[in-house]
Amino acid sequence: MAKVTATMRLQFTGPWPPQSSLERRSSCDSINSFLNVAGGPVLSLPHLEVSNSFPMPAYAMSRSFNRKGANVISPHSPASMILDLLDVYEDEYDGVIIDPECLPSSTNAFVANLRTSLSYWKLKGKKGVWLKILLEQAHLVPMAIKEGFNYHHAEPGYVMLTYWIPKEPCMLPANASHQVGVGGFVITEKSEVLVVKERKCPCRCSGIWKLPTGFIDKSEELFTGAIREVKEETGIETDFLEVIAFRHAHCVAFDKSDLLFFCMLKPLSFDITIDEAEIEDAKWMPLDEFLGQPYYQEDQMLKKAMELCVARYENRYSGFIAHQLISKFDGRLSYLYSTD
Repeated sequence: MAKVTATMRLQFTGPWPPQSSLERRSSCDSINSFLNVAGGPVLSLPHLEVSNSFPMPAYAMSRSFNRKGANVISPHSPASMILDLLDVYEDEYDGVIIDPECLPSSTNAFVANLRTSLSYWKLKGKKGVWLKILLEQAHLVPMAIKEGFNYHHAEPGYVMLTYWIPKEPCMLPANASHQVGVGGFVITEKSEVLVVKERKCPCRCSGIWKLPTGFIDKSEELFTGAIREVKEETGIETDFLEVIAFRHAHCVAFDKSDLLFFCMLKPLSFDITIDEAEIEDAKWMPLDEFLGQPYYQEDQMLKKAMELCVARYENRYSGFIAHQLISKFDGRLSYLYSTD
């Protein structure tokens, strides 16, 4: 993305400076009327810095949006007027992304610049506006909400707000809708499965011996997440073999959808060391005993998933292996999971 550079010029005729209060009001109204072409709120003229030293037959104002978001006057004009726009990057969808590092710390300056910027972006035909407010700028959030911004998502250290300019349904993508988890099916040549009993879990799962599971971290691959979770919960080192299957559920934690990928892993060590903060116990359990638990017999989804894991162990089924490839989408290496 590149910084936006734009210039807007105003021109009206008549003596300068205006001689009467009526003329002064008319001049101010002319400028503000232009700035408000798109119909949005703007910074009123009395808040602008204006200087002049002699009458001029025409008044010209250039408003430039450079890297610092400053709006400057043409050096050829004896009058000067400064309007501050927020510093932004243009996105690929006719929108703008406001640079959080350049936001004014003053709430009054922030609101004034935001209103002026929204009017300018409307005039330029922009659509979506992304406003990232950092933790230390949290006092600006209520101000942005009052100007029509909506919450999009929050992460440690910031909140993201959005504004849709056109008078049509918003086309901005929603916040992430899914959380992604992994489960490690680790089985030895003696048909023993690595299982854990969680210290805290929903009542329906209480006392159940289950596979090591957990959520993948940000920017973490499925298979590395599975290897990490098994290591953290049991101390067992493993190698990734295949993704056997995945489960898709909805309205789980925080009303998010949930993807759980069952991964088959090959054990490289066998001495168990549990994470006592999360795990009550862990052991190697005979496969038949593991599958014979009532919980797995009564849950059709888990029963089918375990049947596929066993079929893979017995070479009666092929799962998805990871292929590292370069994609033109981002020009970087990523993984494609497939059966071949």
